[in-house]
Amino acid sequence: MEFGVWLGFFAASWAISLSPGAGAVAAMSSGLNHGFGRGIYTTFGLILGILTQIVLVGLGLGALIATSAWAYAAVKWAGVAYLIYLGVQQWRAPARPLVAQSADKAVVRRRTLVLRGWGVNAVNPKGTVFLLAVVPQFLNLQQDLTPQYAVIGATLSFTDLVVMSGYTLLAARVLAALREPRQLRLLNRVFGSLFVAAGALLAMVRR
Repeated sequence: MEFGVWLGFFAASWAISLSPGAGAVAAMSSGLNHGFGRGIYTTFGLILGILTQIVLVGLGLGALIATSAWAYAAVKWAGVAYLIYLGVQQWRAPARPLVAQSADKAVVRRRTLVLRGWGVNAVNPKGTVFLLAVVPQFLNLQQDLTPQYAVIGATLSFTDLVVMSGYTLLAARVLAALREPRQLRLLNRVFGSLFVAAGALLAMVRR
């Protein structure tokens, strides 16, 4: 990939990462509930979800999802169900401050946080269709596509790491100061509602 082409994609990657969506909600929710040190693992999962989408697009499965009504519906409703599930879990999360959670032995495992983040981005046909529309514009079809997809994956991973880490840190630093159970319960319900709203928006998306 030529430097000028990559620079254009690099700029587009920031716009993609900064656009509000379920990933941002997941990152902030994780920062709220687990602090930055553990919450960052959700961001790692979000990045793995993006890489999964890129692999699907590269293998041609993304085109199948985009063109097959059955495949698109199956992935879409799986994504809707998953986001609503996360919303319910967040709504019901205990109202405990981060300081108390840091001393709590029954913390969520890092692998679980990674899988949660992966699910948010991997089971999202909207992301697949978006990548199908954007990525080909930066590919040189006369050259080997594998290294080009690798550069695209690395670029998107970098921008998403920076942006989602920022969301996680913001939630952990700003919201960690809250101690009252009433405040924490309200925040859990706000983030839970945002997850459900993201699921509802995905449900309304048409091919």
